[in-house]
Amino acid sequence: MAPVAARSAGAVGIGTAIFLSLVAAYFFCDRRNNSSKKKKKKISTKGIVDAIGNTPLIRINSLSDATGCEIFGKCEFLNPGGSVKDRVAVQIIEEALESGQLRRGGIVTEGSAGSTAISIATVAPAYGCKCHVVIPDDAAIEKSQILEALGATVERVRPVSITHKDHFVNIARRRASEANEFALKFRKSHLNGTDSQQINGYKSDGNNHSSLFPNDCQGGFFADQFENLANFRAHYEGTGPEIWEQTNGKLDAFVAAAGTGGTVAGVSKFLQEKNPNIKCYLIDPPGSGLFNKVTRGVMYTKQEAEGRRLKNPFDTITEGIGINRVTKNFAEAKLDGAFRGTDIEAVEMARFLVKNDGLFLGSSSAMNCVGAVRIAQSIGPGHTIVTILCDSGMRHLSKFYNAEYLSQLGLTPKATGLEFLGVK
Repeated sequence: MAPVAARSAGAVGIGTAIFLSLVAAYFFCDRRNNSSKKKKKKISTKGIVDAIGNTPLIRINSLSDATGCEIFGKCEFLNPGGSVKDRVAVQIIEEALESGQLRRGGIVTEGSAGSTAISIATVAPAYGCKCHVVIPDDAAIEKSQILEALGATVERVRPVSITHKDHFVNIARRRASEANEFALKFRKSHLNGTDSQQINGYKSDGNNHSSLFPNDCQGGFFADQFENLANFRAHYEGTGPEIWEQTNGKLDAFVAAAGTGGTVAGVSKFLQEKNPNIKCYLIDPPGSGLFNKVTRGVMYTKQEAEGRRLKNPFDTITEGIGINRVTKNFAEAKLDGAFRGTDIEAVEMARFLVKNDGLFLGSSSAMNCVGAVRIAQSIGPGHTIVTILCDSGMRHLSKFYNAEYLSQLGLTPKATGLEFLGVK
């Protein structure tokens, strides 16, 4: 019989071995589980397109602490193209390719104050397409510079009413038709067996637009962000569901400004379908008629209608938001009310957020945050409010963040806190 000490030592050795085996198995299984979790984050197979969406939802600490509400911002400026419009660009291009209205090698045209155009120029190459942008010449110059750096063709034109044939949106629409015309005339007839008399549903009338388009142009497609409901769908199918999941469905209000109306429409419709008690609001800048449309049912007087205006109808420093017509996208919105924002409030808010949160935001993002505070004041403390941080301040340096420019307009920021919104 073995001595007791030897038996004890043997038992300890066996016990130690079993313990170490269990520890090893635990760490092995844990590593395998972690590996499996990591595998769920698939390597991108669509390149830059897979990096769009699923942006963080962050607490805006300064505004939350000041109002007693939990105010969250959806960080759309973290999309690869730098704005919420990346989602729209992808949706528009993919739907156009699927429908046959656009083909690889084609040119996507758009009339844009900047962000949508930059997003299209960013993602179009991923689909083998090019981008042609018509932009109002009062937009911040860095937007044109970014577009050109991205390889887009840029036309800067004077701002006029949407009813004018030379409004930047109407010119962009024409450019798509001209690109189709050019492709009909110069494409080799044997290419893909395409009928040389028709392309993308467009029939030739014999004009030549060779100065605008490369010889390998495969036709044009007008993105039409204002009226193309792919814009709305991008947010109804993407942004809205993400907000719902990130808040676990526990939010009381959503607010955003509208340019095309796609964001506020898509998100508001999705959220209210999930929970009709979620209140959705518009924040509207100076010069826009949407506040009146939402609150009074009438957008403008006959004298104020865009068709009667000879000059640019917008009177705001905030670019990309504010409009005097109801687009197809905005018509889908489910809104409970609207707030009017001012230029000075947007300017002050932008500086306040840089100073207190390190958030360097563009003009529309700042206006959205003004809207979030207005809602907090309206519904009181203890509520959860979500807004959109559309883009960063990087493409607003020459105007919205230019001290000399602001001074000329009487918009020099002076606030030390949120007193410009009546918050002490």
